[in-house]
Amino acid sequence: MKQDELFQLGKIVRTFGTKGEVIFQIDSEILSRIKKLESVYLKINESLVPFFIELIQPKAKGQAMVKFLDVDSTDDASLLAGCDIFIPIAILPKQKGTQLFSVEIEGYTVIDANHGKTGTVRTVLEMPQQALLAIDFNGKEILVPIVDEIVKKIDRKTKTIHIEAPEGLIELYLEG
Repeated sequence: MKQDELFQLGKIVRTFGTKGEVIFQIDSEILSRIKKLESVYLKINESLVPFFIELIQPKAKGQAMVKFLDVDSTDDASLLAGCDIFIPIAILPKQKGTQLFSVEIEGYTVIDANHGKTGTVRTVLEMPQQALLAIDFNGKEILVPIVDEIVKKIDRKTKTIHIEAPEGLIELYLEG
């Protein structure tokens, strides 16, 4: 599996318990919408290595305890701490309407009702209050809240996002 076919779900932050369990720091919204996560890829020394999941239990916000098959001690698990976690893009749940995953829309063209072409999506920033579109406009970053009042249409065929930014929002980022 190639890296461009994978979505970075999170990172292993530490070991847990004495039987080889680890703690994932993950996008819990995505994890909760995946029907059954049987395996993940870990990036170990720049290589993607598949690991099969024996048990997964959601923990505190944004974390899950995971037990891998054949990782049976704290020593084994400690070798995995700090590894990035990837899953195939193909198993991500399909989004509808204005629901967005950053991997899905990176590079989409943003068209504002008043300003026309506003730039390209760099990523989706998940903030505690709400998600934001990070748009690259000639090297400047424009942040736009992902709410139905602003994001009017996502055209997955033409890879465009149509927005209607509040008056002054885009200008705020372009001044200076």
